[in-house]
Amino acid sequence: MSQDPETTILHADDGLSPFARKASESLGRDEPEEPCSLRTCFQRDRDRIVHSKSFRRLKHKTQVFIAPEGDHYRTRITHTLEVSGISRTIARALRLNEDLAEAVSLGHDLGHTPFGHIGEEALSQALMSRTGRRFEHNHQSLRVVKYLEKDGKGLNLCHEVKDGILRHTGSEEPQTLEGRIVRIADRIAYINHDIDDALRAGIISQADLPEQVTGLLGRTCRQRIDSLVHDLVDSSWERGEIRLSPPMSAAAQALRSYLFENVYTGPGTRRQAVKVSGLVEKLFDYYMENSSLLPCWTGNGESDDAARVTDYIAGMTDRFAIRTYRELFVPREWGL
Repeated sequence: MSQDPETTILHADDGLSPFARKASESLGRDEPEEPCSLRTCFQRDRDRIVHSKSFRRLKHKTQVFIAPEGDHYRTRITHTLEVSGISRTIARALRLNEDLAEAVSLGHDLGHTPFGHIGEEALSQALMSRTGRRFEHNHQSLRVVKYLEKDGKGLNLCHEVKDGILRHTGSEEPQTLEGRIVRIADRIAYINHDIDDALRAGIISQADLPEQVTGLLGRTCRQRIDSLVHDLVDSSWERGEIRLSPPMSAAAQALRSYLFENVYTGPGTRRQAVKVSGLVEKLFDYYMENSSLLPCWTGNGESDDAARVTDYIAGMTDRFAIRTYRELFVPREWGL
């Protein structure tokens, strides 16, 4: 005997912790909508993000290594899926709202630039030199879901999902525990999979990793993620907060510092940064001078050309940015 869909939705919040943000208690959307008989509001947001163009473009955006030849290096979309998996595991274990955590995690990097953090810094420098404003990918991710997707209409997501996307990084904590899960899961994912990719690339060796950290967390990516997730659940259970224990938090920070010193700002990365900065700078100048060529969806919610150019470049994939640069600035051979 099939279950009534409306009954399914009515009881979707059953069994959740008192600390969970229940779908029935959501603060809602900017534009009110009729509820769905099959999905909660957070499930609908998750589906809107997965079906968006910005989400599909993540498969061709760099995580750390620009245009790697190997098939097994992470991209921005595989990072997003890893964050989603970790977030869902934690939310389920803590009896928090798994659908909300999943929606936030899937949307948290929609505004990221091509070429990873190198591209983010390059775009930020280009924007800063012209307007005095910095580019921050979390703010851009919010712009994507609020103003830029669907040709400028936005996705009309729930307040809790937008809040989690905006505050997954930066000085302010998300308002929901589910958003705070994503904030920590993001770091758990990237410090471990970036080490895994750096080992695969031969940039570092297993022996290089800090022994005091691997002794506590484990020597493999799987072991370290497992240790951190279990510790977070144990340290957060029924406390109304999301946290790692002090020793585990210190170990995670030590791994992050190691990555910045040995991978993110290493010699190979610095060489790539020079090339990426030049590419982004040239594209920025070109479209500032030819703003009529920008798509109509750019700049929604803002008034100046710099915002439109920023929207366009941030939305590019690595290969589209490189192809555009070649078409605009690299001479072609003449068929004489």
